[in-house]
Amino acid sequence: MSLDTVLFGSTTVLQIFVRIIIIFLITPVHEFAHAWAAHKLGDDTASYQGRLTINPIAHIDIIGAVCILLCGFGWAKPVPVNPLNFDRKHTLRGGMALTALAGPLSNLIVAYLGLIAYRFVVDFANVESKSVFYIALMLYYFAQLNVGLAVFNFIPIPPLDGSKILGAILPRKAEQWLDRNSRVVSIVFMVILITGVLSIPLGFVSNLVMFGLHFLARWVDLIAMVL
Repeated sequence: MSLDTVLFGSTTVLQIFVRIIIIFLITPVHEFAHAWAAHKLGDDTASYQGRLTINPIAHIDIIGAVCILLCGFGWAKPVPVNPLNFDRKHTLRGGMALTALAGPLSNLIVAYLGLIAYRFVVDFANVESKSVFYIALMLYYFAQLNVGLAVFNFIPIPPLDGSKILGAILPRKAEQWLDRNSRVVSIVFMVILITGVLSIPLGFVSNLVMFGLHFLARWVDLIAMVL
């Protein structure tokens, strides 16, 4: 059986296990990345509130965690950021965009590391062994779920990170309109999300990103061929 062609459509014990890892390990890393980026830009609001940490207790949002567990998409508690504290090297909107970008970027980095580990297992371990097979399967799904979280957070809808990134390039009036109507926009977005309408486009983009990360991890295959 080719591990690259395994489908993850149905909910399995393995999927649930990996989603629990995401909730207690990766979402804290995601939020820590926001706090760290803000700290580097001069804002220590998150640090003062105990959010500059990878301790999951400081970051987990119950509803967001349940969504991750059931759907594979979700969120943690937003990290508090005060752009007025940013250094003068960046505009307020630019600093917020960089802080927002740090979260999903951390997911992509973790996904890439997961795929590298997956390729090492596939290329150098005995995948005929059931335990090795499931380890590889877990690593692949781990990477896939991180990519899904990154893509989800890039959606330019409040309160997702993409809205803050978009705010850095939107005309001021458009950004102000989005701020005034953020609650309504968020409710409409949640309704659309629940209907599953976004599953196809999100899945398409996630697959493209996975393909790109796979390509970047092919160097492991080259090492295996040489050895």
